[in-house]
Amino acid sequence: MATHRFELDPAEAYAVADLEGFLRNRYPDSAPAGLTILRRSLDARGSRPLVSVLAADAGSPEAVSARGKPFEPVQLPENAPVLNIIGAGPAGLFAALRCLERGWRPVVWERGQAVRERRREVALLSREGRLNPESNYCYGEGGAGTFSDGKLYTRATKRGDVATVLRLLVDLGAPVQIMYDAHPHIGTNKLPALIEKARQTVLEGGGCIHFNKRVVGLERVKTKIRALELQNGERIPVETVMLCTGHSARDVFDMLLRAGLELQAKPLAMGVRIEHPQDWINRWRYRREGGLTEGWPAASYAVVEQVDGRGVYSFCMCPGGIMAPCSTSVDQVVTNGWSPSKRNNRTANAGWVTEIHLADIPKARSDDPLALLRFQEQIERNALTMGGGHQWAPAQNLRDFVFGRPSALLEPCSYRPGTKASELHRLYPPAIQARLANGLKQWAKKWPRLFDEGAVVAGPESRTSSPVRVPRVPVGLHHPDCTNLYPVGEGAGYAGGIMSAILDARRSVDALSVQYPNP
Repeated sequence: MATHRFELDPAEAYAVADLEGFLRNRYPDSAPAGLTILRRSLDARGSRPLVSVLAADAGSPEAVSARGKPFEPVQLPENAPVLNIIGAGPAGLFAALRCLERGWRPVVWERGQAVRERRREVALLSREGRLNPESNYCYGEGGAGTFSDGKLYTRATKRGDVATVLRLLVDLGAPVQIMYDAHPHIGTNKLPALIEKARQTVLEGGGCIHFNKRVVGLERVKTKIRALELQNGERIPVETVMLCTGHSARDVFDMLLRAGLELQAKPLAMGVRIEHPQDWINRWRYRREGGLTEGWPAASYAVVEQVDGRGVYSFCMCPGGIMAPCSTSVDQVVTNGWSPSKRNNRTANAGWVTEIHLADIPKARSDDPLALLRFQEQIERNALTMGGGHQWAPAQNLRDFVFGRPSALLEPCSYRPGTKASELHRLYPPAIQARLANGLKQWAKKWPRLFDEGAVVAGPESRTSSPVRVPRVPVGLHHPDCTNLYPVGEGAGYAGGIMSAILDARRSVDALSVQYPNP
């Protein structure tokens, strides 16, 4: 085996920009001149946290596999087949990039703005609670991924070549560390430039991207989509269509139903967002009462509990991050979180959610594909009322949320535009609230400081995944009712994050290329 394992102090492993060079200098006898890092992971379970670094000789099979394959677009002929892609989120943009490798010309239709203009809309939303329903944290170039933490960890490794996607992301501007970190992330501050570079790559390769072009209708003739109808009345003839609209584009589900296409209700997870001082998380996870040592990364956590046979767990944990307003409608409130690349903010936050099925919704019909979506919408409308408007989020001190009592004086919270002390424990039906609260009580047995002063909860955390699945056939990956419509990514119910959405998009383009070979 041409592999080498090193154990380092966290400050050593994370404080240097060139980890491979550091290893060669530190271990000249065991680290050869050509070294490729395969994996870097921090283990904080023992009395002394250590970072394990696995490396391989450059040129070895392990090193070659870890570096992935280079992005290799082909020269598109004038008559290259066209794939119309609805949505310019991670799935849509990386479907477009994959098209350039498979000989297809991607044409992307995005309802929101380009990332530079979109940043101004997001700033207005955070500062003043002014929401643009067509361009916000969820809609616009890069989708919800643009202003997220940029987490790239996925368990969906069987869906495609993760190393090749990571290599492409690095080429687009992501830090090289994502190639080997056990839980890679990019950071909100770096994602917009990466998205712009992806767009430029698509355009230089012969693709097209249209902003402020919302698709509102599908013209279907038997088993084919023949045209897209835009909000301005334009009719766009199409041969093939890929649906990459994300889990928040609820009007898309109505559009599919109007076209007579089957949809299915899909279980999801909903709950609230919890915020703690980051210093608390560092002390808990690293077992160091003196606080975080210089050079160590901000600590994170992942917690899973079982209550009444259902999972209750942390979701999208953002070390050194802030809470953000992620509604797509002026009559709703939604919370989420993000972190910059350095994860150096004072607070940390995470979703605390529980599984929700049709059986949890009173009077929900099993044959209604939008039943869970309507429940999700109602919770978000109720949250707006509880928060008092202006995109303020209803909030409660964590201990009060768990034990069902009002918070007389609300702890500070990073959520902008602001919070209002509310009886957030009444937001969900009693059975769902009981699972959330009891799961937190079980967690508190492992971390006694969980409920201390300084911990606050706001909500709802309701957009963890799509409450609707757009079905597709197992091999061809097109909709069973339409042979030229390809549902992809989070919005269609086949992904749960940036990386899994990208992998699903690439896999779908490959399936499309098999069904419609290039001329």
